Amino acid sequence: MIHRNRRRVRRDKTSAIVMMVMVIASFAFVAAMAVGLYLKAQPLLSDHSIWQLLTAREWKPSQNEFGFLPFVMSTLLVTAIALLLALPLSFFTAVYLTEYARTWVKKLVYPALDILASLPSVIYGVWGTLLIVPLISKHIAPHFVEFSSGYTLLASGLVLCVMVLPLMVSLFVELFSAVPNQLREASTAMGATPWQTTRRVVVRSSIPGMIAAVVLAVSKAMGETIAVLMVCGNMPQIPHSVFDACYPLPALLANNYGEMLSVPRYEAALMFSALILFVVVLLFNLISRIILNRVKAKD
Repeated sequence: MIHRNRRRVRRDKTSAIVMMVMVIASFAFVAAMAVGLYLKAQPLLSDHSIWQLLTAREWKPSQNEFGFLPFVMSTLLVTAIALLLALPLSFFTAVYLTEYARTWVKKLVYPALDILASLPSVIYGVWGTLLIVPLISKHIAPHFVEFSSGYTLLASGLVLCVMVLPLMVSLFVELFSAVPNQLREASTAMGATPWQTTRRVVVRSSIPGMIAAVVLAVSKAMGETIAVLMVCGNMPQIPHSVFDACYPLPALLANNYGEMLSVPRYEAALMFSALILFVVVLLFNLISRIILNRVKAKD
């Protein structure tokens, strides 16, 4: 008996040490990634200040002009449009599926969501090029601007919205389904309507998880490359309307990584763009974590 207890104690200590090593390794990988990108970008940072790089608008690598403001703004705007479109669609779709849909509807929709979530991004890019771009250039943009090629900020946001929509719907469905039925029955017994029960019981109980789901979707949206690259227009400018071309950071990396050896400081500039994307996603996750902790504290 004593021997068995000692063995259990050793196993507990060993498992605790292994898990601690895994946690440290996870943070070490993130730190190593950040340090590696910074060191690679150091030649550019030695010639230009970070403020100058982030606020400059001109992108002329052959003339040693590296302005990242158009790329940063394009990334933020594309992600914002995708989130503004995907969040209400995914929310109400998940509410319908969990609270109102019949069983046969769920059996049809759930596999379709899994298939859409697993499709390669290049398929979404081809779909955007063949359908979204002509739709914008021929039917939508002419009502607002004189000319638009269709490869615009709006096309990028729409394609990105469709890409993250299955992920957000699946996450919201899991969250709403995890709410105990006893809470729904108690709300109904007190005279609440189905919508009041959904709004005040199901959704309110799921707010922390919904915040985490949105963070995951935004992080995925910011890093999408091929699909956005195919419909964004790839013009280094700050978009002033949804019908202007844009150039997000992932598209900049994918388009120019093969040419970086031909221009001095080009590799450092691309590594700095990757570092910017890394920091933006990290800051967004930290801010959302702070908001999540405050929401939990209020509850």
